[in-house]
Amino acid sequence: MNLSAKYLIKLIELHGFVFKRAKCSHHVYFNPTLNVTLIVPVHGNKDLKKGTFLGILKQAGIDKSEL
Repeated sequence: MNLSAKYLIKLIELHGFVFKRAKCSHHVYFNPTLNVTLIVPVHGNKDLKKGTFLGILKQAGIDKSEL
């Protein structure tokens, strides 16, 4: 399973989230139809921890089977 922040960002952008702003290494994405804000930590090329990755997917309403 690919746990990179870049892959996660591609997934959430495909589900209607748009980049709102960035503060240091945390990018903020917003979905206007769901009225949901997500914060994605982007720390260079490091992979996210599995729990963090799956937690952000859950907040976005994306099922693990869609990976």
